[in-house]
Amino acid sequence: MPESAATLGLDEVPLEQLVACPECDLLMLKPNLNLGEVAECPRCGCELFRLRHRIVGPGLALVLAALLLYFPANFLPIMRLNLLGRVTDDTVWSGVLSLYNSGMQGIAVVVFLCSMAVPLLKLLCQLAVLLCIAVDRAKPLGMLLYRTYHHLREWGMLEVYLLGILVSIIKLRDMAELSLGIGLACFAGLLVVQVWLELVMSPHQVWQALSERRDARR
Repeated sequence: MPESAATLGLDEVPLEQLVACPECDLLMLKPNLNLGEVAECPRCGCELFRLRHRIVGPGLALVLAALLLYFPANFLPIMRLNLLGRVTDDTVWSGVLSLYNSGMQGIAVVVFLCSMAVPLLKLLCQLAVLLCIAVDRAKPLGMLLYRTYHHLREWGMLEVYLLGILVSIIKLRDMAELSLGIGLACFAGLLVVQVWLELVMSPHQVWQALSERRDARR
């Protein structure tokens, strides 16, 4: 468990050896961890970081899997609706177009950004960051892209969109004949892979690797 920097005096501790808890703002000494160990805040118990054995190999595999799922998740039918003989196949992209053609251009742009554009940009940033670490080149660019990725996290809300889809399915099943499409499975798979990727790409290790500290590369 990290030791509070207050017990030693902040003036005596180099800045790079300090870490602040993201939950309670406690400033403490950065601990030296072995593989598999976890650092927790002594005040609130928040997990500060976890030292994983590898981040580049599993991270690249998950990013590529997410990119493969991205296009079928957004362009293959999520559901097929049969209402009074009229059959429609609904996709994420067709939903954006429907909103735009219905005069709700502002909402269409927000849905497009949060469900399609930002998730793709996040994946591309993660891919570029992992490649920078893997080839040990362009580390400043990797830092910029990883910082950009953290700013984009607040705008990519696939889980909210998936919740909206599930609510729509529940409300429409009594009004029309409804069947689920492969796009929904791909969309759910994309969300699971992205959550898994968040766990694999430990921010502490990524920042260390981008700062030329090769002991955290893999």
